[in-house]
Amino acid sequence: MTITISNLQPLIAILAGILILVMPRLLNYIVAIYLIIVGVIGLGILH
Repeated sequence: MTITISNLQPLIAILAGILILVMPRLLNYIVAIYLIIVGVIGLGILH
């Protein structure tokens, strides 16, 4: 099984959801990091 972005996004979402439930203060950081990564991948800077 190869790991691609389409496979990774649900796993990241589950992990982020668990972390937010455990530590709600992480919400801002998790959302910000996720948006930055998606933006960088969308622009093609990171493959």
